[in-house]
Amino acid sequence: MKKLKIILSQIGRGLRYVGRGLRHVGHWLSYLKYLNPFHYLPRIDRYIIKKFIGTYIYSILLIISISIVFDVNENLAKFTTNHAPLKAIVFDYYANFVPYFANLFSPLFVFIAVIFFTSKLAGNSEIIAMLASGLSFKRLMRPYFISAALIAFLNFHLGSYVIPKGTVIRQNFETRYKDNKKITTASNVQLQVGKGVIAYMQQYDDQTKTGYGFSLDKFEKKKLVSHMTASVIRYDTISESRFHWRAQNYKIRTLRGLREEIQTGAEIDTTVMMEPMDLVFSKGQQETFTSPELREYISKQQERGSQNVVQYEVEYHKRIAMSFASFILTVIGASLSSRKRKGGMGLYLGIGLALSFAYILLQTISATFAINAGTPAIVAEWIPNILYVFIAYFCWRQAPN
Repeated sequence: MKKLKIILSQIGRGLRYVGRGLRHVGHWLSYLKYLNPFHYLPRIDRYIIKKFIGTYIYSILLIISISIVFDVNENLAKFTTNHAPLKAIVFDYYANFVPYFANLFSPLFVFIAVIFFTSKLAGNSEIIAMLASGLSFKRLMRPYFISAALIAFLNFHLGSYVIPKGTVIRQNFETRYKDNKKITTASNVQLQVGKGVIAYMQQYDDQTKTGYGFSLDKFEKKKLVSHMTASVIRYDTISESRFHWRAQNYKIRTLRGLREEIQTGAEIDTTVMMEPMDLVFSKGQQETFTSPELREYISKQQERGSQNVVQYEVEYHKRIAMSFASFILTVIGASLSSRKRKGGMGLYLGIGLALSFAYILLQTISATFAINAGTPAIVAEWIPNILYVFIAYFCWRQAPN
């Protein structure tokens, strides 16, 4: 009995220590609420942000699900004919198909989300109650802009760094199991690989990373100082360094005034400042580059004097411009749908959807003008945003005060 009392006493003492420890832990955990960004937002802001983000995600899931159904119906025969495995269809194609198109049409999803949940708030007289309580329309737009900023940052990060890597996998799948239209060869390729250094290939095969009929000329003060030829040149894909090529049956002529030195051999390792991606251009290749890679590629091609960089410039500026589109379409959508109207929101919803589709169409037309008509890419991609800023301002002026 005595031993039992001692044991119970020790257990009770231990439980008291545990209770004190839990109280201390709870006290410190209470400070974690200050790390929650929503802690610093009023309840009305949290309410609108949750409505905005929730409706945005719901609209993406709904529309992309419908798109997947149509895509499966269209491509099922091709997948079956080319014996595409189910794992590759799900994880290589559709796992990258969904984020690509969700990000591509994100401005439209933002607009749809704003129209639907704001019109519902207006229909329930919640907007009227907010404005009647002394809340200005400008103050009411703050949670809208916070939500648009979150979506714009997410879209920019995904479009610039994440989705391009998935696009490589998706395009490889399409090439193998869907349409097989990838360009893998090039003829009569000539490019400047350095200051005064010109490379030329009669034929290049990207599948084997091999070029035929290769020559490399180096000029100094417009005079030829070195001329190298090789029957075959192959890119070293396993080398740790970039620009590493292996030339076969080579001949190097070095000119020093009236003297000439000739060096020949069966094989030699050499460094030529070009890569396979510089030699073969395939449709949609610009979508496989991250933004830093795009910037580096554009700069490198411009130094070489290449004119085939417009579509890469368009892609680079489009990723930035589309992020700002979230703010513009948010203002238009909130301004059109925040007023309670007799007869419902049918007319204004139609006007808003027409404006959003016109925005996407105008972006496409501007990009086409940049590629085919020589319009600067940065101007072409920002024209829709500049035009729609005025439309957004007009809608803002017509919004309830």
